[in-house]
Amino acid sequence: MAANRLNLKKARVLVSNDDGINAPGLKLLESVLAPLVGEVWVVAPETEQSATSHSLPLRRPLRIRHVSERRYAIDGTPTDSVLIGISEIMKDTPPDLVLSGINRGGNMGEDVTYSGTVAAAMEGTLLGVPSIALSQVCTDGHPVKWATAEKWAAKVLKKLTADMWPAGVLINVNFPDAAAAKVTGVEISRQGRRKIGSDLVRGTDPRGEPYYWIGAQRREEHYRKGNDLEAAMRHAVSVTPLTMDLTHAPTLKKMKDRFR
Repeated sequence: MAANRLNLKKARVLVSNDDGINAPGLKLLESVLAPLVGEVWVVAPETEQSATSHSLPLRRPLRIRHVSERRYAIDGTPTDSVLIGISEIMKDTPPDLVLSGINRGGNMGEDVTYSGTVAAAMEGTLLGVPSIALSQVCTDGHPVKWATAEKWAAKVLKKLTADMWPAGVLINVNFPDAAAAKVTGVEISRQGRRKIGSDLVRGTDPRGEPYYWIGAQRREEHYRKGNDLEAAMRHAVSVTPLTMDLTHAPTLKKMKDRFR
Protein backbone atom coordinates (compact mmCIF):
# COMPACT_ATOMS: atom_id res chain seq x y z
CA MET A 1 0.00 0.00 0.00
CA ALA A 2 1.35 3.41 -0.90
CA ALA A 3 1.57 5.89 1.94
CA ASN A 4 -1.65 7.87 2.18
CA ARG A 5 -4.04 9.36 4.66
CA LEU A 6 -7.26 7.69 5.81
CA ASN A 7 -10.13 10.13 6.17
CA LEU A 8 -11.60 8.90 9.45
CA LYS A 9 -14.69 11.09 9.12
CA LYS A 10 -15.72 9.08 6.05
CA ALA A 11 -14.26 5.73 7.07
CA ARG A 12 -16.19 2.51 7.65
CA VAL A 13 -14.57 0.82 10.64
CA LEU A 14 -15.01 -2.84 11.59
CA VAL A 15 -14.55 -3.43 15.33
CA SER A 16 -13.90 -6.82 16.88
CA ASN A 17 -12.21 -8.23 19.99
CA ASP A 18 -11.49 -11.39 21.95
CA ASP A 19 -13.35 -10.45 25.16
CA GLY A 20 -16.78 -10.92 23.59
CA ILE A 21 -19.65 -8.83 22.27
CA ASN A 22 -20.61 -7.50 25.73
CA ALA A 23 -17.09 -6.56 26.89
CA PRO A 24 -16.64 -3.09 28.42
CA GLY A 25 -13.57 -2.42 26.30
CA LEU A 26 -15.54 -3.01 23.11
CA LYS A 27 -18.29 -0.62 24.23
CA LEU A 28 -15.67 1.96 25.16
CA LEU A 29 -14.08 1.72 21.72
CA GLU A 30 -17.48 2.14 20.08
CA SER A 31 -18.10 5.32 22.09
CA VAL A 32 -14.65 6.70 21.22
CA LEU A 33 -15.25 6.03 17.52
CA ALA A 34 -18.80 7.39 17.33
CA PRO A 35 -17.82 11.07 16.82
CA LEU A 36 -14.60 10.18 15.01
CA VAL A 37 -15.53 7.97 12.03
CA GLY A 38 -18.20 7.65 9.36
CA GLU A 39 -19.60 4.22 10.30
CA VAL A 40 -18.89 1.76 13.09
CA TRP A 41 -19.64 -1.92 12.46
CA VAL A 42 -19.17 -4.45 15.27
CA VAL A 43 -18.62 -8.16 14.60
CA ALA A 44 -17.32 -9.87 17.74
CA PRO A 45 -17.36 -13.29 19.41
CA GLU A 46 -20.41 -14.26 21.47
CA THR A 47 -18.19 -15.16 24.43
CA GLU A 48 -14.66 -14.51 25.67
CA GLN A 49 -11.99 -15.97 23.38
CA SER A 50 -8.80 -14.82 25.10
CA ALA A 51 -5.59 -16.61 24.09
CA THR A 52 -7.25 -18.31 21.12
CA SER A 53 -4.57 -16.87 18.86
CA HIS A 54 -5.23 -17.00 15.10
CA SER A 55 -7.50 -20.04 15.17
CA LEU A 56 -10.31 -21.06 12.79
CA PRO A 57 -12.84 -23.88 13.45
CA LEU A 58 -12.71 -25.86 10.22
CA ARG A 59 -14.99 -28.72 11.27
CA ARG A 60 -18.13 -26.98 12.47
CA PRO A 61 -20.46 -24.30 11.07
CA LEU A 62 -20.46 -20.72 12.35
CA ARG A 63 -23.60 -18.78 13.17
CA ILE A 64 -24.25 -15.04 13.02
CA ARG A 65 -26.54 -13.32 15.52
CA HIS A 66 -27.81 -9.87 14.56
CA VAL A 67 -27.65 -7.93 17.84
CA SER A 68 -28.72 -4.48 16.62
CA GLU A 69 -28.01 -2.10 13.77
CA ARG A 70 -24.43 -2.77 12.55
CA ARG A 71 -23.73 -5.05 15.55
CA TYR A 72 -23.29 -8.82 15.14
CA ALA A 73 -22.14 -11.67 17.35
CA ILE A 74 -20.35 -14.77 16.01
CA ASP A 75 -20.20 -18.11 17.85
CA GLY A 76 -16.51 -18.42 17.04
CA THR A 77 -13.11 -16.87 17.47
CA PRO A 78 -11.86 -13.32 16.85
CA THR A 79 -10.43 -14.55 13.55
CA ASP A 80 -13.84 -15.93 12.56
CA SER A 81 -15.46 -12.63 13.47
CA VAL A 82 -13.22 -10.52 11.26
CA LEU A 83 -13.34 -13.05 8.41
CA ILE A 84 -17.15 -13.15 8.45
CA GLY A 85 -17.36 -9.42 9.02
CA ILE A 86 -15.32 -8.59 5.92
CA SER A 87 -16.30 -11.48 3.65
CA GLU A 88 -20.00 -11.70 4.46
CA ILE A 89 -21.58 -9.02 6.64
CA MET A 90 -19.73 -6.08 5.04
CA LYS A 91 -19.07 -7.64 1.63
CA ASP A 92 -21.04 -4.92 -0.19
CA THR A 93 -19.48 -2.08 1.83
CA PRO A 94 -15.97 -3.27 2.83
CA PRO A 95 -14.32 -1.64 5.86
CA ASP A 96 -11.54 0.90 5.47
CA LEU A 97 -10.06 -0.04 8.84
CA VAL A 98 -10.23 -2.94 11.31
CA LEU A 99 -9.85 -2.23 15.03
CA SER A 100 -9.57 -4.99 17.63
CA GLY A 101 -10.16 -4.26 21.31
CA ILE A 102 -9.97 -2.50 23.56
CA ASN A 103 -8.67 -5.61 25.31
CA ARG A 104 -8.79 -6.02 29.08
CA GLY A 105 -5.09 -6.58 29.72
CA GLY A 106 -1.92 -5.82 27.80
CA ASN A 107 -0.70 -7.63 24.70
CA MET A 108 3.05 -7.11 24.68
CA GLY A 109 6.12 -9.25 24.14
CA GLU A 110 5.26 -12.85 23.23
CA ASP A 111 1.63 -12.19 24.22
CA VAL A 112 1.07 -11.26 20.58
CA THR A 113 1.51 -14.92 19.53
CA TYR A 114 -1.30 -16.07 21.87
CA SER A 115 -3.57 -13.04 21.72
CA GLY A 116 -7.00 -13.22 20.12
CA THR A 117 -6.99 -9.42 20.06
CA VAL A 118 -3.88 -9.31 17.91
CA ALA A 119 -5.18 -12.25 15.84
CA ALA A 120 -8.25 -10.26 14.83
CA ALA A 121 -5.96 -7.52 13.52
CA MET A 122 -3.86 -10.18 11.77
CA GLU A 123 -6.94 -11.48 9.95
CA GLY A 124 -7.86 -7.99 8.82
CA THR A 125 -4.33 -7.49 7.56
CA LEU A 126 -4.38 -10.80 5.66
CA LEU A 127 -7.64 -9.73 4.02
CA GLY A 128 -6.04 -6.50 2.84
CA VAL A 129 -7.57 -4.09 5.36
CA PRO A 130 -5.33 -1.85 7.55
CA SER A 131 -5.71 -3.15 11.10
CA ILE A 132 -4.89 -2.06 14.64
CA ALA A 133 -5.03 -4.01 17.93
CA LEU A 134 -5.66 -1.98 21.08
CA SER A 135 -5.18 -3.15 24.68
CA GLN A 136 -5.43 -1.60 28.14
CA VAL A 137 -2.69 -2.91 30.43
CA CYS A 138 -4.03 -3.78 33.89
CA THR A 139 -3.06 -5.53 37.11
CA ASP A 140 -5.03 -8.50 38.45
CA GLY A 141 -7.06 -7.57 41.49
CA HIS A 142 -7.13 -3.85 40.65
CA PRO A 143 -9.69 -1.82 38.70
CA VAL A 144 -8.96 -1.49 34.98
CA LYS A 145 -8.02 2.10 34.10
CA TRP A 146 -10.40 2.38 31.14
CA ALA A 147 -10.25 6.18 31.37
CA THR A 148 -6.65 6.01 30.13
CA ALA A 149 -7.62 4.25 26.91
CA GLU A 150 -10.63 6.54 26.58
CA LYS A 151 -8.46 9.66 26.73
CA TRP A 152 -5.65 8.46 24.46
CA ALA A 153 -7.32 6.21 21.86
CA ALA A 154 -8.63 8.94 19.55
CA LYS A 155 -5.31 10.79 19.59
CA VAL A 156 -3.39 7.62 18.69
CA LEU A 157 -5.83 6.64 15.93
CA LYS A 158 -5.68 10.09 14.34
CA LYS A 159 -1.87 10.02 14.31
CA LEU A 160 -1.67 6.48 12.92
CA THR A 161 -4.14 7.05 10.10
CA ALA A 162 -2.54 10.35 9.03
CA ASP A 163 0.09 8.35 7.11
CA MET A 164 -0.86 4.73 6.49
CA TRP A 165 1.53 1.83 6.95
CA PRO A 166 2.48 -0.80 4.30
CA ALA A 167 0.41 -3.86 3.43
CA GLY A 168 1.35 -6.91 5.51
CA VAL A 169 1.92 -4.80 8.63
CA LEU A 170 -0.45 -4.44 11.58
CA ILE A 171 -0.21 -2.00 14.48
CA ASN A 172 -0.25 -3.10 18.13
CA VAL A 173 -1.18 -0.40 20.69
CA ASN A 174 -0.97 -0.80 24.47
CA PHE A 175 -2.26 1.81 26.92
CA PRO A 176 -0.31 1.72 30.21
CA ASP A 177 -1.63 0.77 33.63
CA ALA A 178 -1.58 4.37 34.82
CA ALA A 179 -4.09 7.13 35.39
CA ALA A 180 -4.81 9.08 32.19
CA ALA A 181 -3.16 12.23 33.56
CA LYS A 182 0.05 10.33 34.37
CA VAL A 183 0.63 8.95 30.86
CA THR A 184 3.98 10.27 29.63
CA GLY A 185 3.10 10.24 25.93
CA VAL A 186 3.15 7.90 22.93
CA GLU A 187 6.29 5.92 22.03
CA ILE A 188 7.06 3.80 18.97
CA SER A 189 8.47 0.58 20.42
CA ARG A 190 9.85 -2.79 19.44
CA GLN A 191 8.16 -6.01 20.53
CA GLY A 192 9.62 -7.02 23.89
CA ARG A 193 10.33 -10.43 25.40
CA ARG A 194 8.38 -12.24 28.08
CA LYS A 195 6.82 -15.68 28.46
CA ILE A 196 3.31 -16.28 29.77
CA GLY A 197 2.31 -19.60 31.32
CA SER A 198 5.76 -20.74 32.42
CA ASP A 199 4.40 -21.55 35.90
CA LEU A 200 2.62 -24.92 35.59
CA VAL A 201 0.58 -25.88 38.67
CA ARG A 202 -0.21 -29.56 39.25
CA GLY A 203 -3.22 -30.67 41.26
CA THR A 204 -5.61 -33.57 41.83
CA ASP A 205 -9.33 -33.43 41.11
CA PRO A 206 -12.05 -34.94 43.40
CA ARG A 207 -11.81 -38.25 41.48
CA GLY A 208 -8.11 -38.50 42.21
CA GLU A 209 -7.06 -37.69 38.67
CA PRO A 210 -4.16 -35.30 38.12
CA TYR A 211 -4.69 -31.99 36.32
CA TYR A 212 -2.44 -29.14 35.25
CA TRP A 213 -3.22 -25.43 35.41
CA ILE A 214 -1.24 -23.02 33.24
CA GLY A 215 -0.24 -20.17 35.52
CA ALA A 216 0.20 -16.52 34.68
CA GLN A 217 3.85 -16.18 35.72
CA ARG A 218 5.79 -14.10 33.22
CA ARG A 219 9.53 -13.87 32.67
CA GLU A 220 10.08 -10.30 31.62
CA GLU A 221 12.88 -8.00 30.54
CA HIS A 222 11.31 -4.89 32.03
CA TYR A 223 14.11 -2.48 31.35
CA ARG A 224 15.34 -3.21 27.83
CA LYS A 225 15.00 0.29 26.44
CA GLY A 226 12.89 0.74 23.35
CA ASN A 227 10.54 -2.22 23.71
CA ASP A 228 6.80 -2.23 24.44
CA LEU A 229 7.17 -3.64 27.96
CA GLU A 230 9.67 -0.98 28.98
CA ALA A 231 7.51 1.79 27.51
CA ALA A 232 4.46 0.58 29.44
CA MET A 233 6.48 0.35 32.65
CA ARG A 234 7.26 4.05 32.24
CA HIS A 235 3.55 4.79 31.71
CA ALA A 236 3.84 5.49 27.98
CA VAL A 237 1.40 4.37 25.31
CA SER A 238 3.36 1.89 23.21
CA VAL A 239 2.78 1.61 19.45
CA THR A 240 4.44 -1.36 17.73
CA PRO A 241 4.30 -2.21 14.01
CA LEU A 242 4.21 -5.99 13.55
CA THR A 243 4.82 -7.82 10.30
CA MET A 244 2.92 -10.85 9.02
CA ASP A 245 6.07 -12.12 7.28
CA LEU A 246 7.78 -14.30 9.91
CA THR A 247 10.81 -15.01 7.72
CA HIS A 248 14.14 -14.22 9.41
CA ALA A 249 16.10 -12.63 6.58
CA PRO A 250 19.68 -13.10 7.93
CA THR A 251 19.13 -16.82 8.57
CA LEU A 252 17.43 -17.20 5.18
CA LYS A 253 20.51 -15.78 3.44
CA LYS A 254 22.90 -17.89 5.51
CA MET A 255 20.98 -21.10 4.73
CA LYS A 256 20.82 -20.29 1.03
CA ASP A 257 24.61 -19.92 1.03
CA ARG A 258 24.98 -23.21 2.88
CA PHE A 259 22.80 -25.18 0.48
CA ARG A 260 24.32 -23.93 -2.74
